[in-house]
Amino acid sequence: MLTLPNLLTLSRIVAVPLLAWFLWWPGWADGYAAGFILYCLMGITDYFDGYLARANGTVSKLGVFLDPIADKIMVAAVVLLLVGARDANPAVISGVHQIAALIILLREIAVSGLREFMAQLQVSVPVSKLAKWKTTLQLVALGALILGGAAPQQQWIGQVGLGALWIAAVLTVITGWDYLRVGLKHMD
Repeated sequence: MLTLPNLLTLSRIVAVPLLAWFLWWPGWADGYAAGFILYCLMGITDYFDGYLARANGTVSKLGVFLDPIADKIMVAAVVLLLVGARDANPAVISGVHQIAALIILLREIAVSGLREFMAQLQVSVPVSKLAKWKTTLQLVALGALILGGAAPQQQWIGQVGLGALWIAAVLTVITGWDYLRVGLKHMD
């Protein structure tokens, strides 16, 4: 159970409170810079935990279970902190952009519930390539928003992050519908 890939996944979960602390102070550009570095490290471990598990033949049930949870915890924490930020920081998700954030959070909750339901029926719901792109775009969008908080004078960074957040939200709806369609086939 304590393989390197699983330890990398667990490190992402353990790092979320520190990431949240860095992002808690919206006007603290240095905190956002440290948060961006930590966020990037978390993204790198997300790539390497899966790569190492597959390359070394150490894919485990614990890793398969924890990896998507670690992603969802990280995404949810960052989204909530950026929605809750209230200042002139370009990293803030405010106004109409909160709809994109809400779509992303609601889909993650719904798909998690659907996966749990399907697991009880012993039906596997594989992650589609489009869902992987959706996750990548979400991570890029949130990373850009964090970086925008580290460099508030570069407002274009935050704008790129918000644009990517909307594209991720559209992909979120599409992939969420795909999962729901599969799940509905197995419901009474």
